[in-house]
Amino acid sequence: MAMAAAGSLPAVAAAPGARLESVRALAGLFREAQHREMAKGSVFQDLLEILRSASSEVEQAYKDSCELVDLDTCLLLIAECFRCLRNACVECAKNQHVMRNLGLISTSVHLIELLHGIQIKEELLLTALRCSLQFLGNVAAGNGDSQNSIWKCAFPDLFLTCLTYSDKKIVAYCCMVLFTCLNSEKVRELLDPGNLTVALHVLKVYKEQLESEWSFLIVTDYLLKCPELIEALYAKLSNQERVTLLELMMVNVCEKNQHTSEEMNLFMRHADFLAGCFQDKYEAVLKLTSAEDTDDEEALVTIRLLDVLCEMTSNNGQLEYLQTLPGLLETAIDTLRLTHLAGKQTVNIFTATHAMTGQEEVLHPAVDFKSHLIRLIGNLCYKNKENQDKVYELDGIPLILDNCSIDDNNPFVNPWAVYAIRNLTEQNERNQELIAQMEEKGLADNSALESMGLEIEKRDDKLILRSVRKKPS
Repeated sequence: MAMAAAGSLPAVAAAPGARLESVRALAGLFREAQHREMAKGSVFQDLLEILRSASSEVEQAYKDSCELVDLDTCLLLIAECFRCLRNACVECAKNQHVMRNLGLISTSVHLIELLHGIQIKEELLLTALRCSLQFLGNVAAGNGDSQNSIWKCAFPDLFLTCLTYSDKKIVAYCCMVLFTCLNSEKVRELLDPGNLTVALHVLKVYKEQLESEWSFLIVTDYLLKCPELIEALYAKLSNQERVTLLELMMVNVCEKNQHTSEEMNLFMRHADFLAGCFQDKYEAVLKLTSAEDTDDEEALVTIRLLDVLCEMTSNNGQLEYLQTLPGLLETAIDTLRLTHLAGKQTVNIFTATHAMTGQEEVLHPAVDFKSHLIRLIGNLCYKNKENQDKVYELDGIPLILDNCSIDDNNPFVNPWAVYAIRNLTEQNERNQELIAQMEEKGLADNSALESMGLEIEKRDDKLILRSVRKKPS
C-alpha cells in the first residue's frame, strides 16, 4: 500500500476485517522513517477513534457478558493499532506531539486498565497489553511533555497493575515505561506511603527476573540516588529483598567514584545508613554457628552489609569520611571477637580449620566473613592514628594476630591480616612495640609475623617491629 493510499484509514464503521488489514499495512509502513515523517494528524485521529470504539466494545463485553462482541477480533485490532502508534513515534517528535495532543496517551492508559480487568490470560490479550506498553514507552522516549502526560494519567495505578502481572514481557515493558518517565523530582513521589509500593514491586521484579535490565536501571539510576527512599524501602523489605538491594548497592559502589559534592553527599548518606544497620544487626551472624541455620536470612543481610562497607572503605576518596563514623570500628572489632570466640567454643563455620573434608564449608555463606572484618578494620586504620590507637585500646591487635593462621573457612584471612597489621603499625610506635612484646613473650607466633614480612629487632633495649622481605612459602 503506498503512503498516499494510506493517508487516511477507512471509516470506523467499516467491516472489522478491512480495518484490521488497513492498520496492519500502516504499521508496516511506519517502520520506515520517511513514512513516519509524512504521516498526517488525521491518521492518528482515525486510530484514536478505532481504539475508543474497541474500548467501548470490550467494556460492553466485560460488563454484560455480551456474546455479540467478537472479542478476539477486537483484541487483534487493538494490538495492531498500538503497533502502528508504537512504530509511528520512533524518533519522531512531531508524531509524539500530535498523539499526545489528541489524547492518545490517556485513552491508552484507560484501555490498559480495562484490558487488565478481563479475567482471561489468552495470548491475544497479552499481545494487546504488550503493544500498548511499548507504545507508551516510545511516545515518551526523549519527550518530556509525553513523559509528564503519562505520569499524570498512569502513576501510580498503571504501574501497580502491570508490575505485578504474571507475564514477564508485560512487566519488562512496564519497567521500560517507568524508567523512561522517571526523573529526580518524580522519584521523590515514590516516598509517599501509597506510592512506595511501586518501588517495592520494582525491586521484587529485579529479584525474580534477574534478566530484567529496566528494573536494574530504575534502581541504580534513580532509587539509589534518593537516600530517604532507600531507607524507607529497606524498612519494608524482607531479609531476602534486603540482600538483593545490598547487592545492587555493591554494584553501584564498585562501578562509580564520587566526584561532585552532590555525589559525595549521597555516598555519605548511604554510608551512615548502612553502618547503622550493621551496628544494629551484627550479632545476627552468630546464628550461623548452628548447622541448622546456615540459611538464616537476617545473618545473610549482616554478611552483605559487611561486604558493602568493605567496598565503600576501599576507595581512598571516600575512606576519610567512613573512618570518622561513630561506632563502626568498635562494632567490627566486637564482631571479630564474638565470631572468634564462637569458633573456639564449638566447631562451626567460625572455627579455624586446616583440612577440607567436604564441600559444605566452601559453599557456606559465612566463608571469609572474618577475613572481611579484618579487611574493614585495616581499611579504617589506614593512615589514621586515632583509629590505630582505638584498636590498641580495644585489644584488637592480639585478636587480629590470633586470626592470621591458615583457615579453610577464611582462605583470604592471611593477606588481609598482613594488610591490617601494616596499617595499624605504620608510624605508630606503641602498636609496633605491643606486637614486639607479644612475640618476645610467646604471645605472637613468630612464623606468622615472618609470613607477614615482619620481624622483631632489639635496638637500644627496645623491641622494634620492622619490615623484611617476606619469606617464600
